Amino acid sequence: MMKRILMLAAYFLMLVPGVFASDPDMELLRKKIIAGLLTHDVHDAHVGTLLATIGEDGSWSGIDYGDVSRTAFQHVRHLDHLLRMSLAYRKNGSAFKGKKELKNAIHLALDFWLKNDFISKNWWHNEIGTPNDLTSVLLLMDNELTKPQIEKTLAITARAHINAWGARQSGDRIKIAGIQAKNALFLRNAVLFETLMKVIEGEIRFVPGNERGLQYDYSFHHRDDRVNNTLSYGLQYADVFAEWADMVAETRYRFSDAPLQLLIDYYLDGICKMMAFGKYPDPGATNRDITRNRHGHAAGAATPERLMRVTGYRKEELDGIARIRRNERKPNLSYGAFFWESEYYVHQRPQYFTSVRMFSSRNRNMEEPYNGEGLTNHHRGDGSNYLSLSGNEYFPLSPVYDWQKIPGTTVVQKPSLPSENEIQKPGVMDFAGAVTDGKYGAVGFDFISPHDPLKARKAWFFFDDEYVCLGADITSAGGYPAVTTLNQCLLAGDVSAGYDDKEQTMLQGEHKLNNTAWVYHSGTGYIFPKPVQVVLSNRQQSGSWYGINRQTASSRETVDMDVFKLWTDHGANASNAAYQYIVMPSCGKEQVIAASAQPKVDIVSNTADLQAVYHRELEMLQAVFYKTGVIDVAGDLRITADSHGIVMIRSNNGVIKTISVADPSRKLGKLHFTINRRIHPQAAHCSAVWNEAENVSEVSVELPQSPFAGKSVTINL
Repeated sequence: MMKRILMLAAYFLMLVPGVFASDPDMELLRKKIIAGLLTHDVHDAHVGTLLATIGEDGSWSGIDYGDVSRTAFQHVRHLDHLLRMSLAYRKNGSAFKGKKELKNAIHLALDFWLKNDFISKNWWHNEIGTPNDLTSVLLLMDNELTKPQIEKTLAITARAHINAWGARQSGDRIKIAGIQAKNALFLRNAVLFETLMKVIEGEIRFVPGNERGLQYDYSFHHRDDRVNNTLSYGLQYADVFAEWADMVAETRYRFSDAPLQLLIDYYLDGICKMMAFGKYPDPGATNRDITRNRHGHAAGAATPERLMRVTGYRKEELDGIARIRRNERKPNLSYGAFFWESEYYVHQRPQYFTSVRMFSSRNRNMEEPYNGEGLTNHHRGDGSNYLSLSGNEYFPLSPVYDWQKIPGTTVVQKPSLPSENEIQKPGVMDFAGAVTDGKYGAVGFDFISPHDPLKARKAWFFFDDEYVCLGADITSAGGYPAVTTLNQCLLAGDVSAGYDDKEQTMLQGEHKLNNTAWVYHSGTGYIFPKPVQVVLSNRQQSGSWYGINRQTASSRETVDMDVFKLWTDHGANASNAAYQYIVMPSCGKEQVIAASAQPKVDIVSNTADLQAVYHRELEMLQAVFYKTGVIDVAGDLRITADSHGIVMIRSNNGVIKTISVADPSRKLGKLHFTINRRIHPQAAHCSAVWNEAENVSEVSVELPQSPFAGKSVTINL
């Protein structure tokens, strides 16, 4: 209680300039903040236009100041104009530096805002956006402003404080604390600044149970819907901390080692692993932000560079990410990772990146369409399987996308999507998870659609040069066809197909291909071990940004783009339908043709109870057991599972070297199975007893429990 009283007292004192004497650390930090602001480019021509168009009352005619709704608030443009003019007034090299005419315009624009004190229906602007911009103006203009202007501006910026509604535990709390800290620097309030640095440092921690914040698997949840927000709120969380860690490193406010190291672990093992090549955001990890025109750009190197300046912890890995992002070296990353708290698997090789996004009874399928964004995201959590070779395959396409044909998903093709109010749904199935040894992995999904009368057993098996996608027990109703989409991405060059025992380069259009053995497009091959009928579309699609994002800033102009789309149709009212295909990324067409004739992967089982594959070169078996079952591989390796689970076994010259297991239901304490080999586990949590009568090893593996339930266990033999 006393701590809270002191914090509130410091907050109110913050509104009174000059209460606290300055010290060298505060002056250094103040200069650093201002120097950071002045690194932004200033375009004198644009500033000249702002001067020429500002009204006598300090407004600009092109801004709708009357609409303060959640989907509008064009007032951000006014603040942007004010900030750009302030930068020009202070920046060396600008033709407007120190110009009285510009100073007068800054006063005019600021007074207009202070007179009206615009309040948005979206709290974010009131507690983050507006205070952040006006705090920057205060720091840049400082004593060039009048005392009444400073006092009135401080009253608005003070809405960003750690007891505000938006400062609840999540990605926003650390950002709001940062804005308030900059205000404390403006006022040279060392007491409040120190308190806020402790708040920021204290936010870097794992959260228990279903709380908002950093999860134990290094994903990030902003809300209690447990939707993956790692590349949105979770990215801001890391960036703001890194900014302050770098800022205070040379002062008495320096952060301690424990939160610094945890943040770096989260950055490298969470954020970066959800980005293709550590650089491009994976569409499978995005939410409503995929419908923003500015989204999808490559990440910069600022955060890893800041972290490297503060500590040597995992410096080589941070440097590797920074060099990839600066285009100083080609990506060389190779891993498989499952984020069990968010039902999300990623698979990275130097030449490609792919992922699987699911949901379950433990989390919801997708973020809600807050503020009119993400209006078509209904099916993006239904087992989406995006594939990136360059990182630029998907984001430009958002306005023209067919949102019922998301890569990897099985969806009933309705005449139109349900209402935007029907996007977020809870899952009813427990079985959603993956097994991984850190390099390879298998994913199992007992999918029941929250939108359609549809269910399916879906599985993915990931190796080096290829991955296998299986679907079984596909059952639908309602009279509309259910389809599984292999991919929908930017059309890049010719599309070739092997079907009806012939090879052909496809003209632009939509084609129904019978007895298809393979399809090749833009460095990726799609192989069908059992030739099937597929539908290939390589033609133009149209749409608009406003059709998927109702923000007033969204363009209503028609956008046309050439799109590659490939799917298989299970028909209307499907019953026990199935699919199987192999994806070969980053390869030539001749490799695809050869692999189609002789695949390296055998599909051992694709039924409602068991989906399994065996990779002959890697000597690797991956199996998804939805219930108890038996699997035989080439009449040699036999495994009997006593329960559901996912198992991955790797051998060398016939000798088993590792066994990895996981429980997608998160309900088991142990996993039991038998295997017709004598094995000797080198782990305390695993035991194996040889049954002489049955000639099998009876294996028992202790499984992780909450908060690690769903995490894989790998046993070396």
